[in-house]
Amino acid sequence: MRQTLPADFRVALDRFDRHLRLESGRSPHTVRAYLGDVVGYLEHLTKLGGTRLDDMTLSNLRGWLAIARTAGRARTTLARRSAALRTFTSWALREGLIRSDPAQLLASPRAHRTLPGVLRADEAAAVMDAAAVGVDADDPHEQRDRLVVELLYATGIRVSELVGLDIDDVDRHRRVLRVMGKGAKERTVPYGAAAERALQGWLSAGRGALARPGSGAALLLGARGGRLDVRAARRIVHARVAAVDGAPDIGPHGLRHTAATHLLDGGADLRSVQELLGHASLATTQIYTHVSVERLRQTYTQAHPRA
Repeated sequence: MRQTLPADFRVALDRFDRHLRLESGRSPHTVRAYLGDVVGYLEHLTKLGGTRLDDMTLSNLRGWLAIARTAGRARTTLARRSAALRTFTSWALREGLIRSDPAQLLASPRAHRTLPGVLRADEAAAVMDAAAVGVDADDPHEQRDRLVVELLYATGIRVSELVGLDIDDVDRHRRVLRVMGKGAKERTVPYGAAAERALQGWLSAGRGALARPGSGAALLLGARGGRLDVRAARRIVHARVAAVDGAPDIGPHGLRHTAATHLLDGGADLRSVQELLGHASLATTQIYTHVSVERLRQTYTQAHPRA
């Protein structure tokens, strides 16, 4: 798509791409999303007759977002696109590619806060039990799948963080993981006895069966011996949760939500949960308190005679 853009736009995009990947500290997923958003806007600007970055205006920035809004794009998508445009124009100003920043006054739509889907404590226990009971010690895939769900629920880490773990990121003596999170920020996350048992089974019997000369230090391996990828981990979680009757269909992020909610329900303080999850802002973690309040409301409605 870039090849159809004016030369000035293509050069700026290549430089912006390099900046995002090498200097911004943003995740690969965010880099791809931001670049796609900026390319989309510059295509819109090209159709309007724009050929230089100084042809960007607050009006045509808002116009591009308005088209997306009319097309029914979600508020979260519009908010991300606004953030991508602000990041791009701010960078372009610093680089001397434009004379003023047209996106300075570009507002982001407020995203609706929705309660994340979570498992009840008994459902989570059933999912973990289903993953552990009857595991064939001679089947490395079953050993690995058990570890995937145990670690995600035990730690609340992101699925990208899970598949990125190397063997030496696991301190089994202290039962903690060294996790590389968003923005290349490292944190230490504890895990429990159940996850340790799953880890023992995988490392003692499972991993060696899948390992190949090119496997490297990856903790979790796919069928061909390479590092387990995110899509495979998602399939594993969906399959394990589906094995429990009545459990909502959730993926790895649902297990992360579940872990956070159960920690708070169990008395953990918000700051500790923020640290465990690797949230930059406490406000992000606070959504899990809303989940707990919602559960309290449901219990009240069911139990109180005057509800």
